[in-house]
Amino acid sequence: MDREEEDRANRAAANGTMPNHSDGGREPVFNLAPVVTGLGLLCIAIYAVEALWLNFDQQIWLMVRFAFLPFRYTGPVALDVYAFTSPVTYSFLHGSWGHLLVNMVWLAAFGSPLANRIGTIRFLSFWVAGALAAVALHFVLYPSSMVPLVGASGSISAMMGAAARFAFRVDRRASKPAFTGPVLPVSVVLRSRMVLVFLGVWMIANLVTGVFSDTVANGPQIAWEAHIGGFLLGFFGIRAFEPGHAARH
Repeated sequence: MDREEEDRANRAAANGTMPNHSDGGREPVFNLAPVVTGLGLLCIAIYAVEALWLNFDQQIWLMVRFAFLPFRYTGPVALDVYAFTSPVTYSFLHGSWGHLLVNMVWLAAFGSPLANRIGTIRFLSFWVAGALAAVALHFVLYPSSMVPLVGASGSISAMMGAAARFAFRVDRRASKPAFTGPVLPVSVVLRSRMVLVFLGVWMIANLVTGVFSDTVANGPQIAWEAHIGGFLLGFFGIRAFEPGHAARH
């Protein structure tokens, strides 16, 4: 993409008129990047084992070792190997079938075009970075919490943040549909009506679900603040995961 084309893309994104490069055909339902399929199946398999085969004590064992627990770092407990692995392993655990299903839908929608854009290794690194950013903000806000944090939402929120920097433009003519065009400047992104509407809806949905979960006794708690940590990583950090500085068409 040359400079003139990039300028046109930036103006179109700001006006909310950026085409999605569709050729009118339908994208296959299961046309997912292999790494996204693999991560999704891993999350499903782990929760299936937990929900269908583990008893209560075994589930507690799993959570204590592989979920993220802020108390592990601030309480009167000795640090162990799980203190270093749980900030990532928590992203493969889920609290319910509903929690898992929602995350898998968003993973397919935002993860696949991103993985096709940046490649498998960079995508795995991006997953880890999103997970770490999510727990970092969660830890800052709740340093003494004993409630386990689980779910891929932090990593997936990072993918949503990255998608916003492309104004959600996907080239569906390619055999592997991917986010297309340059990573747009923040100033351009924040002038895009499409992106602003998405950000507004996404933030309100997080706030509402988070507040609602806090009012339900003994119900699952939604760590919506962690979602914001992941989103910010994707929004501001996607350039670091680009495969190069070569112009894209």
